[in-house]
Amino acid sequence: MAYAKPLPEPSEVTRRYWEAARAHRLELQRCGDCERFVFYPRPLCPHCGGTRLEWRPACGRGTLYSYTVARRAPIPTFEPDVPYVIAIVALEEGPHVTSNVVGTAIEKLRVGMPLAAVFDDVTDSVTLVKFRPA
Repeated sequence: MAYAKPLPEPSEVTRRYWEAARAHRLELQRCGDCERFVFYPRPLCPHCGGTRLEWRPACGRGTLYSYTVARRAPIPTFEPDVPYVIAIVALEEGPHVTSNVVGTAIEKLRVGMPLAAVFDDVTDSVTLVKFRPA
């Protein structure tokens, strides 16, 4: 059966992120001017406005900053996943990313808990970055 949920559509700016995820690597942009990491991928640094954004490997570790539990499916194709966790993860490199936490019972989630990136190959060409307890 074909994957029925919405999938990312890489752009010129985001393509490198999705290619790294497909290879089971987490990569982030880092500004060559202010030296801060950036997420989501974009053409300008949100911290200083710099244009010297370079792709760098990220360690894939972070902490659970905040989360909510989706108990109703936004569209029918998400119904088999309910309930699922939508989380904001504070990466060790600094940026916060929105993702899912998998591999644990919802009752065990705690703000501040350590997480590690995992890679979900949802199609032959798309891999989603998710997180699990570290």
